[in-house]
Amino acid sequence: MPKGEAMPKITPWLWFDMNAEDAVRFYTNVFPNSRIGEITYYQAGAPVPEGTVMSVEFFLDGQVFYGLNGGPQFPFTEAVSFRIDCTSQVEVDYYWNALTADGGEESQCGWLRDKYGLSWQVVPQQLDELFASSDPTAAQRVVDSMMTMRKLDVETLEAAARGVKSSTRADGA
Repeated sequence: MPKGEAMPKITPWLWFDMNAEDAVRFYTNVFPNSRIGEITYYQAGAPVPEGTVMSVEFFLDGQVFYGLNGGPQFPFTEAVSFRIDCTSQVEVDYYWNALTADGGEESQCGWLRDKYGLSWQVVPQQLDELFASSDPTAAQRVVDSMMTMRKLDVETLEAAARGVKSSTRADGA
């Protein structure tokens, strides 16, 4: 980037199978400080009926996104995900439960797919701290413990770092 020029703004555009408006309403209800912005509509001559929602601008805690009703050609894959940095187990539980509700799917190691197929990583802030331990054996125990989980469990991860068994379930439930 040339010196003195401002960093370009990067805005995620998410391709939905004609359910962008429903997805955006879902996301803005899950995440605090969120709202729906401008909605655009397909005009006459488009490959869908005139007046069908084309795109929806939305903001999740100040970050702008767009949802595009593009059709079934390009479904979401785990190759792209959004990470939610959580400050507590309560936040992990909230986002995990909200995003897996009504047809979402649990995956491994804090990953999930919501009912629209979008992948999310629900991560407690303690995980990065535990990974960065100056004790490589403790960090490896954290990795090994995380690999047994679906939803991440802070107590279990911290116990693994200390080298003790936690009383919580290994699957993070």
